[in-house]
Amino acid sequence: MAVKRSALGKGLGALIPEVDEKKLDINKNGILEVDINYIAPNEKQPRKNFDEEKLNILSQSIKEKGVIQPILVTKDGEYYTIIAGERRWRAAKLAGLKKIPVIEKKLSAIEVMEISLIENLQREDLNPMEEAMAYKRLVDEFSLTQEEISRRVGKSRPAIANSLRLLNLDSRVRNYIVDGTLSEGHGRVLVSLDNMELQYEVAKKIIDESLNVRQTEKLIKRLNENRPVSKKSEQKEIYIKEIEEKFKNALGTKVCINKTRKKGKIEIEYYSEDDLQRILDILNL
Repeated sequence: MAVKRSALGKGLGALIPEVDEKKLDINKNGILEVDINYIAPNEKQPRKNFDEEKLNILSQSIKEKGVIQPILVTKDGEYYTIIAGERRWRAAKLAGLKKIPVIEKKLSAIEVMEISLIENLQREDLNPMEEAMAYKRLVDEFSLTQEEISRRVGKSRPAIANSLRLLNLDSRVRNYIVDGTLSEGHGRVLVSLDNMELQYEVAKKIIDESLNVRQTEKLIKRLNENRPVSKKSEQKEIYIKEIEEKFKNALGTKVCINKTRKKGKIEIEYYSEDDLQRILDILNL
């Protein structure tokens, strides 16, 4: 069972009896020196991809100068979980360090998620799909609205909504965005296509012909103009399209309003059981 610890700054004497001195040193500034093998990454941290070349460069710097900035951790039993600074921890391991400076914080699960997300956003370390998945977790696991996420991470609500919409892309297209073959801008345009196979085919065309975002917009506009339209799919009034867009931004998924003379129906798409639960949570159902 984990031992409850006092916060740093309230007396180092309270900390010493609760830790194994073989694993932990405390310097005069109150920064902990922890055995690097007793520190583990946060499995739910937004960032999943680390550039090996940049890690090796940082590792060489650490060999020469040490870890200048402590990593931020939280206590988890006898181990520590990284809140911020996983790249430094990885590079320190590559450099062969036995101990690494840390600052321990007692934080809630949502605070850990927020700090990890904000740090990566500020450093621009997340690829667009990692960012979108992080926002989705804040919605799914902590029931935050897009407006609340916007305030917490310092990005506009439309930016949050546009990021979440990328999750409606075909998985193969998502992979193109993750590896940088396609940009986030390409993804935002492609998500307007509701057919996954068509998304993928257009994505391949974009790559083969090196189309930029503006050229992609024109291509998709032509595709939509040339697609056969049934009598039931007549041009919708502008205000109906605006309402659909509001629903789409609020729920992070495609919403279609089918209106007849006296009544109509609203269709909300979801792509998995988790996605359905996410939408229900947003609607407080």
